[in-house]
Amino acid sequence: MRFCIKAAALLCALSLAAPARASDAIDWQPWSAGIFDKAKAEGRFVILDLEAVWCHWCHVMEETTYKDKKVVELLKSKYLTVRVDQDANPDLSNRYGDWGWPATIIFGPDGQEIAKRQGYIEPDVMVSLLEAIIEDPTPGPSVVEDPKVVPSKTAVLTPQQRDELIARSREAYDAASGGWGSVHKFIDAEAMDVEFAAFEAGDAEAGARVKQTLNSALNLLDREDGGLYQYSDQLDWTSPHYEKIMWYQANGLRQYSFAYAHWKDPQYLQAARDIYRYLTAKLLSPEGAFYTSQDADVDGAIPGKIYYAMAADARRKLGREPRIDTQVYARENGWAISGIVAYANATGDTGALSKAEAAARWIIANRSLNDGGFAHGETDRGGPYLGDTLAMGQAALDLYAATGKRDWLEAARKAGHWINSRFKDPAGGLLTTLSSEASAATFLIPVKPLDEQVMATRFANRLHRYFGAPEYRALAEHVMRYLASSSILDMPRTLPGILLADAELAKEPTHMTIVGAKSDPKATELYAAARAYPALYKRLDWWDRSEGPLPNPDVQYPQLPEAAAFACTNKICSLPAFSGAELAETVKRLLAPKS
Repeated sequence: MRFCIKAAALLCALSLAAPARASDAIDWQPWSAGIFDKAKAEGRFVILDLEAVWCHWCHVMEETTYKDKKVVELLKSKYLTVRVDQDANPDLSNRYGDWGWPATIIFGPDGQEIAKRQGYIEPDVMVSLLEAIIEDPTPGPSVVEDPKVVPSKTAVLTPQQRDELIARSREAYDAASGGWGSVHKFIDAEAMDVEFAAFEAGDAEAGARVKQTLNSALNLLDREDGGLYQYSDQLDWTSPHYEKIMWYQANGLRQYSFAYAHWKDPQYLQAARDIYRYLTAKLLSPEGAFYTSQDADVDGAIPGKIYYAMAADARRKLGREPRIDTQVYARENGWAISGIVAYANATGDTGALSKAEAAARWIIANRSLNDGGFAHGETDRGGPYLGDTLAMGQAALDLYAATGKRDWLEAARKAGHWINSRFKDPAGGLLTTLSSEASAATFLIPVKPLDEQVMATRFANRLHRYFGAPEYRALAEHVMRYLASSSILDMPRTLPGILLADAELAKEPTHMTIVGAKSDPKATELYAAARAYPALYKRLDWWDRSEGPLPNPDVQYPQLPEAAAFACTNKICSLPAFSGAELAETVKRLLAPKS
């Protein structure tokens, strides 16, 4: 979810680096809980190279900095060298994700952080850093203690806090080019969802911001093989970094699909199709689950800038392509499933929905833990991690809303209960892993990335809406109190996810229920219309009386001689609708702002 950061003076680094001999190659070790015991025994520092398989600048750093003779000598003399794939190790990537990839973290033998560096480090700079730490291992200015988070007493933001967060987001928006930020341009999923929600509430300017951003982000699409590049390093969106990462595929697919459902603009449909085409052609495994990512470059001789400028035929003739990371992780599959379900809902593509269900079934069969949780990969060093169960729980909830099949709803319920019973921290929020990365210094303090806390709040609240169970409402409020802490709200950054979580806790979702047998073509037609209706915060049920009462029978529906649809929101329910067009008009009237 985070960027691979480059350095400005790459050419200088390439020219100055003195290559090490092959026999002097760095002996990279995997991360282990006992790494600091070894460091103490040998009197060494620990350097952690936290990289990503898809990261262009990680590869450059390997070919320059870590092959420089002086760098190698220093590392061999005084350091234990540890290299970690951040996709495979969510605990470490969550702890150091703000440092981008590659992230370079240097520790004392006791596990105390000494220095943290973001992105590519030139060989001469690395030499200076390593020598300075040997001479004086005092923690440097990059090591700053995070403020203690004391959860708020209430699970709601004050009007003043909401206004402040909205103002920050508006100020950060780039009115000239679309999107947020002044360095990189990418589709910020949470910020876009805030704008979608505001548009649905009647804010036309929010809709214009969504369109401007999605129109600009079309520059990040690979029109040949499909897929969405990670980001642009130019503000006009025209300088892509060519990594294709699941987070951006899944959310890009979801939001272009959602935009098409709102505006029926064919360019949004084509963008969604291009991303879906890439997912199913390049990242879909033979077993039906999804791989993780694709690298930016073919190799050192053919960087992404050259490869992705080629037409599809030229790429095929080349006979090589950027490496695909064929690891299958539960978290990334959950993201992919949710994105594909949004695409299927907007387009009516039944094949896409079948692929989403097949991926979910594979993950359940191969990554499930007892009673509802999920492992990350086939063999995890640590964990279990919150992100896997959270993403798969949300995917199961999305599949229930798209199919009406209650086994998906039960899978979502189990995931929610698993999270509540294992990850809930009495000190506030949710833990990100059930096992500490190490039993030393820095790692005794748990890390709680805000994006996961936001997702968990929204997921738990939606479970509460579907089941009416106090357990899930209490979980949502527990995490929201952590997010509403003054320590977090005072951070000098936009926090759109907190706005989303707060808004959804405060109101009912747009609730549609189809009443009719699942064998009835009329009920099926109504359900397809309800799926296609674009509401960001939506609850969708299909009540076939032969299956017994709904899990949350909070609305009593009449028995009618034919299939019908009902819409409810804000404690108001509609008369029955008997066609998709009538249902859409009914929902529109219910949601219309009242004077």
